[in-house]
Parts: sequence; C-alpha cells; structure tokens
Amino acid sequence: MTILIEQPYVETQSEEKNVHAEETNELVLDGGFPLPQDGFYAPDMNAFGKAFRSYDAESERQKNVEEFYRKQHINQTYDFVKKMREKYAKLDKAEMGIWECCELLNEVVDESDPDLDEPQIEHLLQSAEAIRKDYPNEDWLHLTALIHDLGKILLLPSFGELPQWAVVGDTFPLGCAFDEANIHHKYFKENADYNNPAYNTKNGIYPNGVGLDNVMMSFGHDDYMYLVAKENGCTLPSAGLFIVRYHSFYPLHKEGAYKHLMNEEDFENLKWLNIFNKYDLYSKSKVRVDVEKVKPYYMSLIQKYFPEKLKW
Repeated sequence: MTILIEQPYVETQSEEKNVHAEETNELVLDGGFPLPQDGFYAPDMNAFGKAFRSYDAESERQKNVEEFYRKQHINQTYDFVKKMREKYAKLDKAEMGIWECCELLNEVVDESDPDLDEPQIEHLLQSAEAIRKDYPNEDWLHLTALIHDLGKILLLPSFGELPQWAVVGDTFPLGCAFDEANIHHKYFKENADYNNPAYNTKNGIYPNGVGLDNVMMSFGHDDYMYLVAKENGCTLPSAGLFIVRYHSFYPLHKEGAYKHLMNEEDFENLKWLNIFNKYDLYSKSKVRVDVEKVKPYYMSLIQKYFPEKLKW
C-alpha cells in the first residue's frame, strides 16, 4: 500500500538551512507549515536549564555523555554493524503490539541524551502531541513520533540487553571517513576502521548519490525499529520510515554532512525529517502527558498503519 503525502510548505529561519539548498535553491527548515498563533514553541533551555544538545557544559551528566560517545565511536565498526544487522533481522525476540512496546519503554533512560532523564514513553508522547497540535491532518507523522524511539527496547534483557553505545546516541555512516561534524569526533581515532584505506576516504566504498538505504549506518534503535516496521508490513509513507531510520543522524540533518551519499528520494524525505526534528528535540520537558486521555487516538493510528501483533 502506497500513501501519497504532500510536500511541506516551508519558511526561512536565520539559524538553519536545508542541506539540499545548493542544488535546488529551496530553503527547507524546522517549522514546516505556517503555525497557528498558539502553535508549538521551541524553548531555549532543556529540562536541566541548559542549551539543547550542549555537549561541552561541565557537569557529571555531561561527563557520562562524553564517555558514552567514546565507547560508541570506538566500538561501532563496519564489521560490528554487519553482524548486528544479521542477528536482529531474525526478529525472534518477541511478538507484541506497538502500544505494548511503548509501555516497555517506561524502563528505559537514554544515557546519551544531555537534555532528558525522564522515561522514554514521556518523550514519545510529548513529541507526538506537539506535532499533532501543529499538523492535525498528518496522522502518519503523529504515529511516527510515537514509534520513532521504540527500538530502545534493545537495552532490555529480553531483547539482548545491549550496551547503551550499541543502541542510542547520534548515528553515522560506516564504510567511509568519519566526518568531523560527528559529536566528539576525536574518539574515532581509536576505531578499527579509522585507518582502513578502504573506509577512510570521504566516499569510502560508496559512489556519490548511492542513497542512504545502501549505506551501512551505525547500529542502534533507529535501524532496528525501521527493520521491525518494514518487515512487519507497516504502511507508513516513505517519509515516516525515513524519519524512524535517520532521526538520530544529526551530522546530516543538523550539520549538513554526508549529503553526497543521498539520492533524490532522500532529499525529499529530509524535508519532513527537518520538520520532525524540531519536535523530537525541543519537546523534551517536565510537562507530563495524560496517557489514558490520548491513548485511544494513538491506538486508532496503530490499527491503521500496523498489524495487531509484530515480530521483534
């Protein structure tokens, strides 16, 4: 089943510009459609009173975040990712519905996130409700926000209890040079791929415009949830699946790195990811969502786009 969606109307902001602007002369920025006067407002500070995605502030949490990225950058190699994809492609860990998986996330806290220490279910509902308010007609985008982090169940014992560095954090391509746009880039020097002549050039093993579907991305919750959705017959549009798979690819959608690997479909889907990113990042707050009140709406979307039970 193919779902056609209209491309978003966009407006400019001084601090951001679309990574495809050089080729198309379009500016596609966070914000999307013109928002109502009472639309979602992006705050200046996170739940800790700091700037969002600040990785340099001196604090115990920031030190833990940096240590997380040290481990991630050293251990996420091309061979490691290949093995993990083969292992989890079996989808033999569990059989359950989407909402059941959402409830499992009550047990998960993302150690790589400098902006949030609430259970992940809170973040999913905060971002989904913020999008729903501003884009009431894009129900696929509401559901995408709800499910985008469900792959973090890989941290739980029944799903392998993988270390945090193999599940969360910013994602990046393997098989080519590690761009300096990556957070804490210095730790890549200890990665086994760093000095591999097949992998340490800008393109590495990939031709220009190869398409992100053909690029080996670091393993984590993004790639896993994309696999689960695709293999279980999810009918979200390609933009929704693109958001699920690349929402942590900050070197691309925040810094404009790696765009030489993208094809035209990637650039079109990136427009929606740039919209989604605002809600994914800036909805992280201490404001609670009434789960029972919103649950019936999201259950109806789950029924529309997913089977009752999925293999995980």
